[in-house]
Amino acid sequence: MNTLYLRNELKRLANDESGVGVIEVVLILVVLIGLVAVFKTQINSLLTKIFGTISTMSDEIL
Repeated sequence: MNTLYLRNELKRLANDESGVGVIEVVLILVVLIGLVAVFKTQINSLLTKIFGTISTMSDEIL
């Protein structure tokens, strides 16, 4: 193989940033899942209150 070709391919691979976006998305998902795990009980109680209010208000309309 031509050493110039090999050198150019190594430079191209070193400068390739196509996987950076995927890594960023994975890290954001990991942080969001961690936050949900930490605040699970608070989120659960908030959603219970919200749906209870919606249910009560819909019963009043009917």
